[in-house]
Amino acid sequence: MTHTPRGGPGPDERAVLLAAGLADLVVSAVGSVAGTVQQLLRRSDGPELARDAQQDLIARGRITVDRLAAPPAHLEVLARHAAARRTASGGDA
Repeated sequence: MTHTPRGGPGPDERAVLLAAGLADLVVSAVGSVAGTVQQLLRRSDGPELARDAQQDLIARGRITVDRLAAPPAHLEVLARHAAARRTASGGDA
């Protein structure tokens, strides 16, 4: 799950990353949730803040999943880089 297409994560991966990020956030910040929610409800930029929070949760989820998942196979990563270079150079180099 460490490699995502250039367009961003797909819907399934996005859901997993959101869930993992949310779980990590809950574990690390349980004590301050009530005060934070009260402050957020008073803000006028709620939708923008919600989008920022979603992006933060996705990033946190990606970090959590990468930390807990098995690392990618080293030779597979090298082969993908070589194939990408070959494609970028446009030849049989």
